Amino acid sequence: MFYVFEVIDKTKRKIRLTNKQWRHIKKEHADISNKFEDIEETLINPSIIRRSEDDHNISFYYQYFKNIKINEKYLVVVVKYLNGKGFIITSFYTDKIKGLK
Repeated sequence: MFYVFEVIDKTKRKIRLTNKQWRHIKKEHADISNKFEDIEETLINPSIIRRSEDDHNISFYYQYFKNIKINEKYLVVVVKYLNGKGFIITSFYTDKIKGLK
């Protein structure tokens, strides 16, 4: 499996973005297809991290961007943890924070 990048997040866990998921993000969320560095920064220094209400293996990393010209102000990076390893599922802009504290 090939990785676009691998970072250590704010909680000191390793998170990877695979080529497959990067293609998904660029296709389904074209507004962030050129925001590669923002995705990394959101993992390294998020405004807030929340756990999924439905799946305790999924976390939402949020970063607030005040200069966005759209209604959605937060970049969210959705990460799933499998066997202690984090993998990005998707990333997109949103105006709402969800998940458990």
